[in-house]
Amino acid sequence: MTELDGRGWGGPARMSPAEALMWRAEGDLRTRSSGALVELLDTAPDWHRFLAAHDRATQAIPRLRDRVVEPLLPVVEPTWTEDTHFDLSYHVQRIRLPEPGTLRQLLDLAGQLTSRPLDPNRPQWEAILVEGLEDGRAGYLLKVHHAMSDGLGMVQLLGMAHSETEAPGGARLPASVLAAAPAPSAPPVTPLSLVADRLWEGIADGPGQLLGTAGRALGLLGRALRDPAGNAERAVDYGQSLRRMLTPPAAQRSPLLAGGGFGYRLTVHDVSLDELKAAGKAAGGSVNDAYLAGVLGAFRLYHEHFGQPLDQLPMAIPISLRDSSDPMGGNRFTGARFVAPVGEADPAVRIQLVREFIVNVRAEPAIAFLDLVTPVLSKLPTPVLTELTAGLTKVSDVQASNIPGLGHPVYLAGAKVLRMYPIGPRPGVTAMVTMVSYDGVCCIGVNFDPEAITDLELFESCLRDGFDEVLALAR
Repeated sequence: MTELDGRGWGGPARMSPAEALMWRAEGDLRTRSSGALVELLDTAPDWHRFLAAHDRATQAIPRLRDRVVEPLLPVVEPTWTEDTHFDLSYHVQRIRLPEPGTLRQLLDLAGQLTSRPLDPNRPQWEAILVEGLEDGRAGYLLKVHHAMSDGLGMVQLLGMAHSETEAPGGARLPASVLAAAPAPSAPPVTPLSLVADRLWEGIADGPGQLLGTAGRALGLLGRALRDPAGNAERAVDYGQSLRRMLTPPAAQRSPLLAGGGFGYRLTVHDVSLDELKAAGKAAGGSVNDAYLAGVLGAFRLYHEHFGQPLDQLPMAIPISLRDSSDPMGGNRFTGARFVAPVGEADPAVRIQLVREFIVNVRAEPAIAFLDLVTPVLSKLPTPVLTELTAGLTKVSDVQASNIPGLGHPVYLAGAKVLRMYPIGPRPGVTAMVTMVSYDGVCCIGVNFDPEAITDLELFESCLRDGFDEVLALAR
């Protein structure tokens, strides 16, 4: 396992505008963004060893002991600061399922816990050991606020907090972190002093930001004078791209998926990574293209069962913008919305259509448009911000995300992790489908509105059949 320094996980203390937006919109059920991970363990780990592993992890990764301080006025972003009253026993708990301890019972419990908001006055995560699963297995639920990290940042966290062996000692954390002597701690920062500091920084940064903006404007003006035609063309291209990125998909939402409830219901599905990769390659696409084609196949079959076939489905996809210069953890992504070809019965054609969209959207000049709009949105009054955010998310029926995970087995306090199922939030959408690859298996977690998708067994059958259509391309 690559040794990572957990002290840098989470990025700067001050939230980015995008993280501030997610944090400030958390109070409304339509825009809640906390996600979770459901792990299946081959056995129940020793409780004391389990606690010790989390204690070491929180000491090696300081962001796990930070809480959020919100300024009185939203002129600057919220800031992470050490929780001087951190209580591990609050964040790490255990529950025992009643007999027989099925996977369905574990998923129902995970749905209830994930739908509840985290305490805004504490560090933004919770971990629960679930004992009593059949065949002597156990479950592990890790819930984290999206303002702390996106999906790829969570994989980095898991890589540090899990071990490659079942040897005693809990999680295998970077030796450089565990051996380092703790730096002298600064005096505790009170919320009032922190707010004052951040307000002053915002005021003090104002002239510098103004000069920086003026400098960039003069530089752009100089380049425009040297190449007026080229710059005018690029400006037009960017404006057209921005319009495409912001325009809602030209597809009506499905009446069959119009539940509008706020409850969470979960289901999971496993697919071989090698088979999914081969299926995508057979149709000229990637693993991600094959994954999205499988999701669309599931929703096509579900609509056909009720005699309400669809040609198109409004769908949203997060796209990672991370590069090697970005800090671990934190958030670095954008969103794309498209008219998904859900009515296409041929899985190879679905893969090709998805591939075409993904290639085109990654080439959009305005792909990072969130970097432009979030600094403004995050400073709006919370009620206004929430309504605008809800308006942006309610135009899609389904959101799907694919996160490259860990390619080798890992252990948690001596227990082997059998599966890792991601559970994404579903702000404004009926179903959030998320896939994480783990040790050769694509672990797919679906979080859906039980008021819209009311027949669980039927939906699970459609999910299996939709992916079987795609996997058949590799066989």
